[in-house]
Amino acid sequence: MITAFRPQLPSLAGFRPYVPTALFAAFIFYFGVHALTGDRGLLTGERREETLTARAEELKRLTAERADLEARVRLLSDRSLSRDLLEERARILLGFADPRDYVIRLDAPPAS
Repeated sequence: MITAFRPQLPSLAGFRPYVPTALFAAFIFYFGVHALTGDRGLLTGERREETLTARAEELKRLTAERADLEARVRLLSDRSLSRDLLEERARILLGFADPRDYVIRLDAPPAS
């Protein structure tokens, strides 16, 4: 009887005990990479600080703008009407100017 030569493939049964360990290592690697480089990772702290600084400056600007608008609204209320502010708003809305005013006309920027 002649038998053909068959190469013996390594059995996967020998690797079976290492499969859970390999999966656990891949799991740790995946979450470790995201803990460092993700949106809230350890390496993005500088970018978060820059964003926080920019937002704090914007908050200061908006707070000052709001205080100014509240003061202007207070001056235009029914109880305490500021004649100067009322005249200024009327001139802006109606397009009038005082004869003593200097009027500088600017070309309108092109619409984009």
